[in-house]
Amino acid sequence: MRRPSRAVLFSLVGVLLVALAPGLAEAQNTLVPEGMPRYEPTGFPDRIVLTFTGDPAATQAVTWRTGPSVTRAVAEISVAGDSPGLHLTARMVEGRTTPLEAGNGLAHHHTVTFTDLRPNTLYAYRVGGEGTWSEWFQFRTAKGTFEPFSFLYFGDAQNAVKSHYSRTVRQAALDRSDARVMVHAGDLVNLRAGNHDDEWGEWFDAGGWLHGMIPSIPAPGNHEYVDEVDQAGREWRTLSPHWPVQFAFPGNGPDGMEETVYHVDFQGVRFIVLNSVEAVYDDAPDRVEDQARWLEALLRDNPNRWTVAVFHHPVVSVARGRDNPSLQEHWQPLFEEYGVDLVLQGHDHSYGRGGNLAEGTTAWDGRVGTMYVVSVAGPKMYFASEEALETFDRVGEDTQLYQTVQVEWDRIVFESRTTTGRLYDAFELHKDPEGPNRLVDLRPEDAERFCGRPDIPGYRADRCWEGTDFVRPGGSGGR
Repeated sequence: MRRPSRAVLFSLVGVLLVALAPGLAEAQNTLVPEGMPRYEPTGFPDRIVLTFTGDPAATQAVTWRTGPSVTRAVAEISVAGDSPGLHLTARMVEGRTTPLEAGNGLAHHHTVTFTDLRPNTLYAYRVGGEGTWSEWFQFRTAKGTFEPFSFLYFGDAQNAVKSHYSRTVRQAALDRSDARVMVHAGDLVNLRAGNHDDEWGEWFDAGGWLHGMIPSIPAPGNHEYVDEVDQAGREWRTLSPHWPVQFAFPGNGPDGMEETVYHVDFQGVRFIVLNSVEAVYDDAPDRVEDQARWLEALLRDNPNRWTVAVFHHPVVSVARGRDNPSLQEHWQPLFEEYGVDLVLQGHDHSYGRGGNLAEGTTAWDGRVGTMYVVSVAGPKMYFASEEALETFDRVGEDTQLYQTVQVEWDRIVFESRTTTGRLYDAFELHKDPEGPNRLVDLRPEDAERFCGRPDIPGYRADRCWEGTDFVRPGGSGGR
């Protein structure tokens, strides 16, 4: 594959508007004007999200936020029925409350884990606020054994999350309304300049009620870490304080990494979440090895039909100059040796899909080892490298995407769709107990998409779009 030349199809007015946007939007990663208290915590529950802390067939965790006046984590749950009288059958469950002082003031983050649930059962629940409740939400517990299901996978949302990522996640939910899990491969938000709490507020706004009804499996990205500098000028990264209070995790990861490394077994699929941030940087060389030992034990003793690994930094990068040798050395051989079926990644702000990348070859309607995918859900876009154009089966730039994955007993059906719902890539993996999966490549005949941005003087050479170009280009409509 070779990148086609890009025609310049824009007016002088358009050039001026786009050229002004990066400078104008440097600190505008959200739709919240400076000083406006859009996401202050109140007595009303918000940021309601389901995650897993135990067996998905018997437990379900929910986390939410209120103002500091709410000091108890209280929720109610009932088997869902057709009558509105849910309160008559609901039982009350208490959990834990954790305070967090953030950019919008002191908030209380609450977590409740529902236990003793019946497999494959629809439940309704609500969470408590100050003298009030949230609306009733519904979720279905997993079946205790293998059962076909679908899940959604998203690459980086990161920038302009409410402005642009929102239509991606909402279109995905419309496309696969039966999805049972949402997988996020890191960089849910940006966490650099501006109010970090506003960014998290926009992420929860973008997904809205979906977070309260479809459990999430999030992996941390480098933008879930904040940069710290001490008085001596020494720099280090710290996990965002929002991360452990907004999401509840199983706690089954390696020692010291339980909040960012974990696994979940769901209806015959083992989802393994790894922390590539702690694996690719020089100041944490032991972290990649610690995770590799933990990973190998999980893969060696794995009763599930399928295995999906999720983390942020790609093993083999799509973007220019971003390969991660430490992951190639310590993790990739384990994926290949133990037959991991899918590796879902982010970070590169472009799309790439390929198998057998350890050998630098790809497969076509033949045997394939682990299938590696990199995707992006938000508006920040990078250029694909020449190496990626040669080695990946399908590549894309300048395209917001979501992925739907249908899991069946003998095959996985993978589709990558644009934010408008158009099919961009597709393949099937057919399980063969005697050897590697068989790949059926179903990519559409449409040409691959490449960057259509005009050539703007001074723009970064490695990027098609900056993430903040689109928040309020040209100024807000209120002025």
